Amino acid sequence: MPAEPNLQRSDAPRPKVGIVHLGPGAFFRAFNAPFTAEAIAKSGGDWGILTVSLRSTDIRDKLKPQGCAYTAAKLAPEGAEYTIVEVIDDVLVAPENPQAVLEAMADPGVKIVSTTITEKGYCHNPATGDLLLDHPDIAHDLKNSDSPRSAIGFVVHALNRRRLAGHAPFTFMPCDNLPNNGPLTRGVVMGFARALDPELAAWIEQFGRFPATMVDRITPATTPTDIAALATAQGYIDNACVMHEPFRQWVIQDDFVGDERPDWGGVGAQLVRDVEAFELMKLRCLNGTHSTLAYLGYLAGYETIADTVADPAFANLINALWKNEITPTVPQPEGEDLMAYCAALLERYHNPAIRHRTWQIAMDGSQKLPQRLLGTVADNLAAGRDIPGLALAVAGWMRYIGGIDEKGAAIDVKDPLADRLRAAYDSSDDPEQKIAALLAIDDVFAPDLAANAVFRNAVTQAFLRLVHDGAAATVQGFR
Repeated sequence: MPAEPNLQRSDAPRPKVGIVHLGPGAFFRAFNAPFTAEAIAKSGGDWGILTVSLRSTDIRDKLKPQGCAYTAAKLAPEGAEYTIVEVIDDVLVAPENPQAVLEAMADPGVKIVSTTITEKGYCHNPATGDLLLDHPDIAHDLKNSDSPRSAIGFVVHALNRRRLAGHAPFTFMPCDNLPNNGPLTRGVVMGFARALDPELAAWIEQFGRFPATMVDRITPATTPTDIAALATAQGYIDNACVMHEPFRQWVIQDDFVGDERPDWGGVGAQLVRDVEAFELMKLRCLNGTHSTLAYLGYLAGYETIADTVADPAFANLINALWKNEITPTVPQPEGEDLMAYCAALLERYHNPAIRHRTWQIAMDGSQKLPQRLLGTVADNLAAGRDIPGLALAVAGWMRYIGGIDEKGAAIDVKDPLADRLRAAYDSSDDPEQKIAALLAIDDVFAPDLAANAVFRNAVTQAFLRLVHDGAAATVQGFR
């Protein structure tokens, strides 16, 4: 039997590039790109996407041989549905040719620059939202306008090229899980621009647009088994394929330079004046419980979220979190029912076709905790409410970043602060001293929260239970 052929792009006409997207990973290919392809199919427009990898050649090397076409596989309990997506025009690898990236972003035909670069890609302090001017990439980019390394460096230097050429700015649209991601992105861009050139900063302040967004679609990492299943089902090999759940939600602040954007609203996106309530709902209800399940589930020996919530004790934990500690801090967005939203989340978590690994979700916890858990903690403390579930989640993260699981095996902790976290964890054999050292890391914990006696005590007691009883028994005993 001959081997299956590789996927190849069709001969359909390509739209001109109107979007440059930084971060062509699985989520972008499972979410932003299909939305945009559908918008073009419905309403037309030159909204082809040039994607840029800021570090790795991996996605470029998988997409280019296929003409930048790839398959998005919708994984439902009843089976998979496959769609070939052909909206990506090209893939650039920034370190190989930063000039090409800057030229593309400076092209007046590009109306939008969007990002899915994870929280750490914005080079900010998660506890304050401020740009880290001493971040190695930011410090480099302020001195090297022709060869930036960071997303923020590329964006600001490209905006400056457009200003000097007399062109309008592009809209900069972040699509990462950050609270108030539009204002936050504006803040880090303005921080860089002010350090570079006050006239540029004033121009961006006047003409720039930074719409906030809320994005939601669970996208597990693609495995060799997924690629083989696709080949069997469809008769071709696609090494760039992505897996995703059926659900998707995209809420976008309708604030674009010149009102120019694809017809995303025509294919299901919600264009609104204010995203904040939707964003807070998703960050706290979904991302907060996702992280809780990731750390405690990993420690309890569960590989995926579906495996974890199949344990009734873990389902009970997150239901209690939603009811007692999370939804009381979330203003109900227009048209949403918070408890119905949470019930739907639990159903999504149970989807056996989505093998979303706890280890994958646990990555970069130092960047995620302030948005996903600590803001909720602070709001509850201010209202005088107890935080047993949230404290257990934070304690689970602390146990996880210690780097040794409950069976004594090493944990592969992926985090930009991994060395600092491990050093703090190892600084004492006394659990209370460990927690004090971790709470002193102000890149994660705001000083007023770290000093709060109720918070410190709740986390300490939860951590002691995890060490003494283990994660499974601690969650089993949660009331």
